[in-house]
This record gives sequence, C-alpha cells and structure tokens, in this order.
Amino acid sequence: MAIGSKELKTEQLDGFDKDRLVEELRKSKEELFNLRFQSATGQLESHGRLRVVKRDIARIYTVLRERELGIRPEVIAPVEEAKADKKSSKKKTTKAEEPEVSEDDAK
Repeated sequence: MAIGSKELKTEQLDGFDKDRLVEELRKSKEELFNLRFQSATGQLESHGRLRVVKRDIARIYTVLRERELGIRPEVIAPVEEAKADKKSSKKKTTKAEEPEVSEDDAK
C-alpha cells in the first residue's frame, strides 16, 4: 500500500532544487492548515488526506536535511529526462551510420 501523494515521491524530490523544495513545503503546510481547519469545523470528507500531507512535509524536510548534511546530492537529473535518455540510448545504428574501420585500425 503506497502512502503519500503521487506528486511528491522521493525520486521526484531529488530532481528539485532547494527553492522548489521550499515552495512545495510551503504549499503542503498551507494545505495541512486548511485540512485541519476543515476537520475542526466538521467539513473534512477525507481524513486520510491529513496523514498524506503530513508525510509529504516530513519527506521534504528529510530531503532538505540530507542535502544539508551532504548525504544526498543537491540536484539529480529529473526522472522524466532520465527515462528519455534511456530510450534514446537504445537507438540502433544502421550500417550507413557505423564508422568504417580500416584494416590498420583493426590491428
């Protein structure tokens, strides 16, 4: 059972710079405030969302702290770009694209 929002997985947080992480943290804290307010007034429909947002906040704090301590690298290539690179590296070359090797180079 996956817990947490689909938007803020650890792999995706690795691709964010510090400013983007701080912005996501601010958004999550604002959402948590609104959810708590709804809960207090009896308007909250999904109580599980409180847990999800709290875990997202903790996840962001963890990534920021690990970067501060040097445990986690600052910024890695985003997940989408890494997947695109893998697909492009599997491109097959045709005989016309292959460099010709002379007999002197082969020895």
